[in-house]
Amino acid sequence: MAPLGPAFWRLWTSTGLSNLADGVFKVVLPLVAIQITREPTLIAGLVFALTLPWLVFALPAGALADRFDRRRTMLGANVVRTALLAVLAGAVATDLVTIWLLYAVALVAGVTETLYDTSAQSLVPQLVDREQLPRANARLVTVELTANEFSGPPIAGLLIAAGALAAFATPAALWLLAVLALWSLKGTFRVERHQRTTLRADIAEGLRFLLGHRLLRTLASMVGVINLASGASGAVLVLYAVGPESAMKLTPQLFGLLLTAPAAGSLVGSLAAERVIAKLGRGGSIALGFSITTLLVVTPAVTASPLLVAAGFVVAGAGVAVLNVVVVSLRQVVTPNRLLGRVNSAYRLVAWGSLPMGAAIGGVLGQVFGLRAVFVVMGAVALTALVGLAGATNRKVEEALAVDPDAVPTSD
Repeated sequence: MAPLGPAFWRLWTSTGLSNLADGVFKVVLPLVAIQITREPTLIAGLVFALTLPWLVFALPAGALADRFDRRRTMLGANVVRTALLAVLAGAVATDLVTIWLLYAVALVAGVTETLYDTSAQSLVPQLVDREQLPRANARLVTVELTANEFSGPPIAGLLIAAGALAAFATPAALWLLAVLALWSLKGTFRVERHQRTTLRADIAEGLRFLLGHRLLRTLASMVGVINLASGASGAVLVLYAVGPESAMKLTPQLFGLLLTAPAAGSLVGSLAAERVIAKLGRGGSIALGFSITTLLVVTPAVTASPLLVAAGFVVAGAGVAVLNVVVVSLRQVVTPNRLLGRVNSAYRLVAWGSLPMGAAIGGVLGQVFGLRAVFVVMGAVALTALVGLAGATNRKVEEALAVDPDAVPTSD
């Protein structure tokens, strides 16, 4: 099999550094916030602000990824994130940090994340051949999850012990290094356009393709339901886990280690994904991935034991990795390149737009009924997503792959 090539590995390096910064930042943010307030609604609101752009900005981000050079869009997003964290570090140094400043930073960081991630996924098919996509995506999922969820959380826990200034300055430096790595990737990565169109027309075209594609529509809906549940549970997990009065009674450092559990499973899952797909087929791999991913929400609903929760998270992480490899590769193959940014963003609007709604629901449920109720209710919600597996069997997946995406009529 042909090697992936130096261009791909430059993207891989930049992606790893950027995701390490993401992983540190997303854990540091609530750990700093609980030093200001322990109100469930205010803490959950941070997750809401960070994920809200996937609901309100995902579609424009996809259209921009198809209009502009995807590499330059990624560079711009990380430059903004570097500057944003530098400003926040300055606020820490001058003792000007408030919960509302953290909200503002979370919101802007979320906007830049939609631009970076949508462009990155759309760039991969421009760097490798179609038959290399599963291997390339497996390598990217490995570095993303290892950096974001395995390395990032424990580093964040250590940085919190060193102080909020170090905690915010470190991801800023990592995003800057990611910019330098991506800068070394030469070439033009702008999709050729034959006529001028409005942004609204571009967005509508991407939505029509996704909603008209039965398999992609089914997968996006299933992920959306599970993310609604995980958004709710994840928004209050820090309150459930950290502090002597919490159910799990963890320190911030141990909480950081707990969050590495899904990443440990994801590392194994991403490395094994190609073999799992070969053994079970794409449909079988999707069924396995969705089924065990629900453990992210179900496990804390049935136990507060740190060891058992960590074990459930490890297994769930493996499912997330396998699911990501097969679904992202599938989406890249069945979508015309000229529409890929828009279809990626439309998919994520459905799949990830439920995260801020889940965070809001989790905060309210936790405030009114207690933290354990969040996990019980959302565990039941996550399990309902599995009814969609009937629409993602091996046969239906192979039928979708048999269609040439460039032969599908689309308006330009």
